[in-house]
Amino acid sequence: MKKGVHTEVMVLRCMYIEDPKGPVFFKQIRVGKDGKQFYMYKFRSMVTDAETKLQELLKYNEVSGAMFKMKNDPRVTKVGRFIRKTSIDELPQLWNVLKGEMSLVGPRPPLPREVAQYTEYDKQRLLVTPGCTGLWQVSGRNDLGFNEMVELDLKYIRERSILYDLKIILKTIKIMIKPNSAY
Repeated sequence: MKKGVHTEVMVLRCMYIEDPKGPVFFKQIRVGKDGKQFYMYKFRSMVTDAETKLQELLKYNEVSGAMFKMKNDPRVTKVGRFIRKTSIDELPQLWNVLKGEMSLVGPRPPLPREVAQYTEYDKQRLLVTPGCTGLWQVSGRNDLGFNEMVELDLKYIRERSILYDLKIILKTIKIMIKPNSAY
């Protein structure tokens, strides 16, 4: 436990050194169960003005559908690449879990601009509490497109159980130890 806390403190210190004028935490409005909006928390992994730079990068989107992904996103800092690859940037979402806005396992909470592009079929993702990890994250994450993510999320919703959640959590831990396709 002590080693884990030490690692987190070192990451936070590195984040501050890399960009001392920016906050360590990042909050963003996300859409949860039944379309309810909430602030989702993360460790900041991008430059401070990342949201304003998004419009000029949309043409480089590497996935189809209602999401934006860019493998070599210039907004991501050096430390940000590391904390994303190891999913350390997601740890503050445990606060969202404690507040009841998220669960440990479930579909990732989308952005309002993404939900605006959803079909009725896609909106089924919003029938359950969103999660910190899910079937999509342990099945390929950024190597999968939007439609594949939706299908995996709906499969999870249909088949969810405590045992299924435990399997996903164990796979998540394995991925955190041996980083995957996060970017």
